Amino acid sequence: MGKAQSRKGVDFGESLKMATSTLIANKLRSGLTMLGIIIGNASVIAMVGIGQGTQKLAEDQFKNLGPNTLFILPGGPNSQQNRLGLPRTLVNADAQAIKRQVPSIAAVAAQLQSSQAIAYENKNSTSQVVGTTPSFLTVRSFEVAKGRFLNDDDVKNANLVVALGPDLAEKLFEGREPIGQKIRVKNISFEVVGIMVAKGSSFGSNQDDVAYVPLSTASRRIVGRNSPFGQEVSFISVSAKDADSLSAAEFQITNLLRRRHKIVNDDDFTVRNQKDALQIVGTITGGLTLLLGAIAGISLLVGGIGVMNIMLVSVTERTQEIGLRKAIGATQGDILMQFIIESVILSAAGGVVGTLIGIGGVVSVAVFSPLPATVAPASVIMAVTVSGAIGLFFGVVPAKRAASLDPIVALRSV
Repeated sequence: MGKAQSRKGVDFGESLKMATSTLIANKLRSGLTMLGIIIGNASVIAMVGIGQGTQKLAEDQFKNLGPNTLFILPGGPNSQQNRLGLPRTLVNADAQAIKRQVPSIAAVAAQLQSSQAIAYENKNSTSQVVGTTPSFLTVRSFEVAKGRFLNDDDVKNANLVVALGPDLAEKLFEGREPIGQKIRVKNISFEVVGIMVAKGSSFGSNQDDVAYVPLSTASRRIVGRNSPFGQEVSFISVSAKDADSLSAAEFQITNLLRRRHKIVNDDDFTVRNQKDALQIVGTITGGLTLLLGAIAGISLLVGGIGVMNIMLVSVTERTQEIGLRKAIGATQGDILMQFIIESVILSAAGGVVGTLIGIGGVVSVAVFSPLPATVAPASVIMAVTVSGAIGLFFGVVPAKRAASLDPIVALRSV
């Protein structure tokens, strides 16, 4: 029993040594065989990493909009499909009614947005001007870096004050102190009272290149437009008390606005739930990640076929060697083991190299694009395991062919 075990150990060691020597002796062929596995592994890891990075970026941008946030937009769901010519159906009075009558919310901020020319001395910028209220900070999780934000008196008296996003402040003042300076918005002079903390971009919109003015000032002096029902707003942001209150807040707001707008049939507004949007984005990006991984996985399969093809060629080329080994006592199991080990080594080595290249590709994408670097350990383990399994699977056919060669016929072959 002990001798049998020892014999098996010696056979495996000899097979491993011979397989390694053969692969090293044929460096070019071994390298070309590994190339398909390398490309396959690198593709799987890179594609899955990019897909997961896209998912994380989308989730982060939604979270940037504020926690437990609802957005109330003018126009029903059908009109939301076409962003041009949205009906002006939301007014500031709707926001005030939500604040007073909806118990499941923490804060409400109406917003009136327009793109305007902003100037300081000889510096100019065309940027987003947002008319809003002090509760904007709470609802959207913004912070003031310097000075102050808008207050209730500013909104009540339509004061000509402005808080600037950091990018816009740098554009206009180029490092100089902006607090207390006067800038021109639509040729109206505004005093800078605050600078915001950097927030970053959200869905292609730079939230740091924005000027915040009182809602009343934006309505009367900048946009100069009201609906027949009151002070028009672009949309209303609502912060629920907690994540569990989102559904209740959405239901209560919908009922309140339907009563206020005397709606019988289709709504003239749309309530967007951030949590639902995150789930939709997660589903879409998760499906995209699976699709990218599956496409990249095809290249692993092609690499495995390449391993089998080269190993079959190797069997044909080494017929005489196989016959000689069998003639001096090598068993079919010894030959089978050697060729299987060769194919597994090729696939596993290609898997490791491909993994390193794939990780490098994901890191490079993160450095040169907004996508965060995301290398899932599961995808690395899966890629290396699959590549090794592919070597084992596709190495069986050529290994069996080599093991079944008749030694006399093999020795006669040239």
